[in-house]
Amino acid sequence: MATLFFGKAKPRAANGEPRTAIIDIGSNSIRLVVYQGPARLPAILFNEKVMAGLGRGFAETGAIDAGALELARMALARFAAVAREMEVATLKVVATAAVRDAANGGELLAEARAMGLAVELLSGEQEALGAGLGVLSAIPEADGIVGDLGGGSLELVRVRSGAVEARASFPLGVLRLPALRAEGPRKFDRAVDRLIAAAGWEARGAGLPLYLVGGSWRSLARLDMYQTGYKLPIIHQYEMPPATIARLTRTLAQISKGTLRQIPNLSAARIPTLGDACALLGVLLRHLGARTTIVSAFGLREGLLYAALSPEERALDPLIVAAREEGRRLGRFPEHGDLLDSWIAPLFESDAPALRRLRHAACLLADVGWRANPEFRAERGVEIALHGNWVAIDAAGRALVAQALFTSLGGGLGAPEPLPALAGPVELKRAVAWGLAMRLGQRLSGGLAGPLTRSRLADDGAALVLSLAASDRALYSEAVERRHKALASALGRQAVVRAG
Repeated sequence: MATLFFGKAKPRAANGEPRTAIIDIGSNSIRLVVYQGPARLPAILFNEKVMAGLGRGFAETGAIDAGALELARMALARFAAVAREMEVATLKVVATAAVRDAANGGELLAEARAMGLAVELLSGEQEALGAGLGVLSAIPEADGIVGDLGGGSLELVRVRSGAVEARASFPLGVLRLPALRAEGPRKFDRAVDRLIAAAGWEARGAGLPLYLVGGSWRSLARLDMYQTGYKLPIIHQYEMPPATIARLTRTLAQISKGTLRQIPNLSAARIPTLGDACALLGVLLRHLGARTTIVSAFGLREGLLYAALSPEERALDPLIVAAREEGRRLGRFPEHGDLLDSWIAPLFESDAPALRRLRHAACLLADVGWRANPEFRAERGVEIALHGNWVAIDAAGRALVAQALFTSLGGGLGAPEPLPALAGPVELKRAVAWGLAMRLGQRLSGGLAGPLTRSRLADDGAALVLSLAASDRALYSEAVERRHKALASALGRQAVVRAG
């Protein structure tokens, strides 16, 4: 990653962690994102975009118009200034299809150089690689086709087993689509078909999901969430099968822009592109043979960060990394979450690997409600699990983590809304048991490491046995006994304590 320093020495943020930033000069928008935290999944400190529309009108003139260039120049000047004020240590600036293909793209590159910004002009293949890596960063098990729809181009990428395979770039960005669609749906379908077939991508996604990257496709997901009354407004890993895309196509042909503007969280700047983006998606699903679509919140920018990691860093579970960092920031004792998970694990040996990682994430977050008002600690746990900026977790997974936190923070055995709409009763019951076990461990230990390392839980089939060191017998108070019995009852066991 190219490094740009604003000063004589490499700056460091107040807490000692260096900040990284990316300026992404796209065909539709220009965006600055500033990151800080664990390399595998750093937190976003700042995120701003300007809808410069560099690719608008490109199909007719082959050039970026003067107004768009001026918007881009002002955006870059502001973003360079913000990066300087935020003491960004490492700044990467990339440009994509519009700048790459425009006759006057060099003008913008020269303006950027004058501001001290070294712009890397990405090829279509590099864009595709970045998008594929971005999806793998957030959905490590992804197996299918990544479709990254930008303003000037569409990238298709085959991802499988944690790696990027075949990739291709097509001149099918949302700002080019109106001209292609102007001659009617049949000619548009044939035009897309010719491009896909010529590149050897016809039916390449047969039976696989199509992972959606790009603001216009993410906006389609927000529209569908609104129309269906979906209970969790998180677009990452939101699924839309072909029937949904067909319904959205019909909706967009009839709905007014005024009505669309009233939909919460739907970007007004994306509204003009929704119809074209949906039409392209419907055609792609047919020609690729994809069985469904899955939205990814991560794309090119996150792919650039992921590409810079070592193989060991890439192999880390992003959910666990992020939950551990959140627990470190909001909890009382940094080591507590991992210890708590190890302490309760013997009770849940039958959990499948997918459930074990969710349980681990819940334990890492077990202390997040500690500083909240005691009357709202359980609600705080639910809010963090459901609405936290997590990846590599779907809506059902968020619900299970939320249930475990709700129960462990004193919310009780019931499932608060909207958890029953997101996960099944059997899974939620399991998460309740996790929560009761976490609650026992926290009360026994006071959140400290020592009591957990010197004690153990075991299920012998009839009794839930808590074994303590003789010197720790005093820790087994009436409050601990209540929580021990509550957990034992939930598991259909008797509570037994052994000391010595």
